[in-house]
Amino acid sequence: MKLFSMVFPGQGSQFVGMLKSLSDSFIIVKEVFEESSEILKYDLWKLAQEGPLNILNKTEITQPAILTASFAIWKVWNSLSNINPIFMAGHSLGEYSALVCAKSLNFSDAIKITSLRGKFMQESLKKECAMAAIIGLPCTIIDKICKRISIYEFVEIANFNSPMQIIISGYKNSVIKVIKKSKKLGAKYAKLLSVNVPAHSVLMKPASKKLSYALNKIKIFTPKIKVISSLNVKVQKNPKEIKKNLIKQIYKPVLWNNTIKYLIEKKIKIFLEVGPGNILSKLLKSFSQNTNIYGISIQHPEIIIKESGRYNKL
Repeated sequence: MKLFSMVFPGQGSQFVGMLKSLSDSFIIVKEVFEESSEILKYDLWKLAQEGPLNILNKTEITQPAILTASFAIWKVWNSLSNINPIFMAGHSLGEYSALVCAKSLNFSDAIKITSLRGKFMQESLKKECAMAAIIGLPCTIIDKICKRISIYEFVEIANFNSPMQIIISGYKNSVIKVIKKSKKLGAKYAKLLSVNVPAHSVLMKPASKKLSYALNKIKIFTPKIKVISSLNVKVQKNPKEIKKNLIKQIYKPVLWNNTIKYLIEKKIKIFLEVGPGNILSKLLKSFSQNTNIYGISIQHPEIIIKESGRYNKL
């Protein structure tokens, strides 16, 4: 039997109209969104389908929206197959989705926490901030650029996404300076992201403190499926450690590159992306040059039916 993992995307994967085709085929999608809407006290499904995008992109709305979408896809998978992945892993916010699907977090608690997480992150802003993606420059060089520019105004590496892609985070002026310097040094791509929150940087420490109080009020269980933390690239087992990791990951870098390498070392060949969009599946192309692996988003009905059927036959 081919080993497979499920990976869950974070902020940036949302778009207006997400999961529309899946909801047309599986009523459970809207039912999961209705459950979230009751908790949040607003119509999350309407926002996901009609927008406007600037409202959907608000951090405190984006985060529970992506979590809900990922959990809805997971529920559809469960209705089609009783086969679970060997591992799960979530990119940033996606770790909450993975923990919910692995029965480590209750869905209702996770919706409340991710909404608060987004709110706390937005409230932490003292001045204009930004994030940017840089492709085609070694992380050691980008790190040196960030440290040099941070002497004047803070910026640092936030995500090690793939062998080719790095995300930086910090004050906007510094982020722009890193972009310009990276281009001069030969980066293939260096551009601002449509995010104004400096996620996974020390600027998020005030948000992590507020988040810790909220997390201390909920129950966390031992995951039923192995979940790899992209904070330290370890299997999460102890509920206390999971809670500590969720507090830290908001201001620590995402080690997605090492997480995928770990899963490949564990003989994982297939990565099913559980969430809106296909950001993580695209990132996997950087890893697949010398290995027989592939990633595929299962957000559409024909794909999730095909993939679940593949494992049911094995």
